[in-house]
Amino acid sequence: MQNLFCHCRARVFKAKPKNTNKSRAKQNLFCHCRVRVFKARPTLRNNHVFFVPLRKFYTHYFDSMKYTPTAIPGVWLIEPERHFDKRGYFCETFRRDEFERAIGRKVDFVQENESLSHRGVVRGLHYQAGDASQAKLVRVSEGCIIDIAVDLRISSPTFGRHICVELSSDNGRQLFIPRGFAHGFAVLSDTARFSYKVDNYYCPDAERTLMFDDPTVGVAWPFDRETMLLSAKDAAGVAWNECEKFS
Repeated sequence: MQNLFCHCRARVFKAKPKNTNKSRAKQNLFCHCRVRVFKARPTLRNNHVFFVPLRKFYTHYFDSMKYTPTAIPGVWLIEPERHFDKRGYFCETFRRDEFERAIGRKVDFVQENESLSHRGVVRGLHYQAGDASQAKLVRVSEGCIIDIAVDLRISSPTFGRHICVELSSDNGRQLFIPRGFAHGFAVLSDTARFSYKVDNYYCPDAERTLMFDDPTVGVAWPFDRETMLLSAKDAAGVAWNECEKFS
């Protein structure tokens, strides 16, 4: 099984723009949406990729963005609406009012970071423990990555599970990851420029690294360990049974 897709019956929550297109307004309130949870490769261990049948999920449609909940509660796939013309395209990459309406709560982003990585780089699985925990809104402005989020919330029905999403400058997707997750990514393109907003400041004393290849978590990375480019810190991550969790 090389491609892993979720199909769901999604209810459309329509915004009310000032200039409503009549043909769009006549659309059926229900439509089929195709949500890529993970695009596996033939060499990957698909049995380790977290996948559950979707419940009755609701995709929120706004003028500038489409918000689709994933199979892990609180994690959202966000797709900006790109407006093309002969010059190229324009899109909004973040609108606080729509964002908070879609995910159902307020998030106060206070810091934004950016990294540039080369093909084969694996970063993660990172998080900040305790009160320093960070929610993240991640995107790729150049290149292509596989993005990973691991649920560390003990009270969550998906505790210990993870989700993998392909993010690229071509598809424009973003992923919102709430507090209580470890996060990482692998670079599939020659280079990748990765940026993310966080709702808590960087705190070195609270920084933690979950072992990227921990067998309990079972992330199916697209590279063998021998060919990965890893930092010393990431190569020495803590095992699942020993890492700090969230209540």
